[in-house]
Amino acid sequence: MIIETLTCLAMNIYFEARSESTLGQHAVAQVTMNRVVSDKYPNSVCDVVWQSGQFSWTNDGKSDVPKNKEAWEKAKHIAKITLEDSTRERFFMPPDVLYYHANYVKPYWAKKFVVVKKYGNHIFYRSKT
Repeated sequence: MIIETLTCLAMNIYFEARSESTLGQHAVAQVTMNRVVSDKYPNSVCDVVWQSGQFSWTNDGKSDVPKNKEAWEKAKHIAKITLEDSTRERFFMPPDVLYYHANYVKPYWAKKFVVVKKYGNHIFYRSKT
């Protein structure tokens, strides 16, 4: 099954951050794009989104069909803006910010990174070096 780039990015925004503010959703989109240009991750949006173990919604056993029409439309709009933004820093998310998690979880890997920003319920990180 081939999924277009915009749909992959919109799905990641929707399932990772649909309850966040617009800025928080843009930040999640930006980290996804930062990964695309990083040599540490695959070089396409869909490959980044569907890379095993990277985003919990891709392997949680739940439906990957957006159910909230308004949130889905917003996620697609943010994805479109993000894909058209050549600066990759539109929302002050530096290109070395490659990681985030919700503030209600404590992932083992977080101690290895430096907190850069917090938007809503998400904490964003970059490498210490």
